[in-house]
Amino acid sequence: MSIRTYSDKKVAYFEKLNRLCETYNKILVVYADHVGSRQMAKIRQDLRGKGVLLMGKNTMIRTCIRAMEVKIPQLEALRPCVKQNIGLIFCAANHAEIRQIIQENRIPAPARQGVIAPVEVTVSAGGTGLDPGQTSFFQTLGIATKLTKGQIEILTDVNLIKPGDKVTASQSTLLQKLNIKPFSYGLEMRQVYDNGSVYDASVLDIQDSDIIQKFLRGVQNVAALSRQVGLPNEVSVVHSVLEAFKMCVSLVLDTDFIFEEMKPIKERLDNPDAFVSETPAAATTPAPTTAQETKEEEPEEEEEDFGFDLFG
Repeated sequence: MSIRTYSDKKVAYFEKLNRLCETYNKILVVYADHVGSRQMAKIRQDLRGKGVLLMGKNTMIRTCIRAMEVKIPQLEALRPCVKQNIGLIFCAANHAEIRQIIQENRIPAPARQGVIAPVEVTVSAGGTGLDPGQTSFFQTLGIATKLTKGQIEILTDVNLIKPGDKVTASQSTLLQKLNIKPFSYGLEMRQVYDNGSVYDASVLDIQDSDIIQKFLRGVQNVAALSRQVGLPNEVSVVHSVLEAFKMCVSLVLDTDFIFEEMKPIKERLDNPDAFVSETPAAATTPAPTTAQETKEEEPEEEEEDFGFDLFG
């Protein structure tokens, strides 16, 4: 039975990293803080056939990448990303599919003492299920409580931890007593390496609709600028033709001359009642009747007042 030495393992690791760099040109740089071994094994299993997750010492990764730069110069952009507790996911599937697998493998975790809080933690008002003997613990933390049906009840919502704060021992103990796991941990995507280009992972949140919207906004800006400086082009010619049409219609609208494109406009101006929809007409029909009845009632009141004043 052969025993592999550290140098043998190091050579095998270099060979594996070299092979992955030559095979894949899309790499995700992920941070693996607070990720357990069982959780990591589950991620590797879900990535099977779609990507390869490789962890290792940063010095070994940078040394291997530096050696590979002779053969693949684009890898030079990846080397500055290798810092802190990171791993590399070599993508066979698209980035969106890999990101979904990573997000699905986030698990809830308790707030341990000394951990930097990634999110805000609020304890909601209501029953805690704790016996009255632990009232002094809440008093120490400055949390207002009362006893309801033999258990401690928190009176108001408590903003316990803010993002970026270090979790204290009392905060951790309170959340454990309440069986609250406020944090969730998993691989966190930071950078994306794509065939020599490195960009932030937040770019993956951009949808096709966002790109189309920005493109249309750019077209509108080009059209507005072209109209202002009088430079006709493909994006401004539509507005130029429409403006020319409006000017032609305004010139001949009060004359007997009519061209084909302005006929609908002329017909609407000459006979507006023909284009009124039936529903509004039906809705406004009772109005004249009501006004007529009002007018008929007013003279009667005047006659009564007149007769009363004359003979009273």
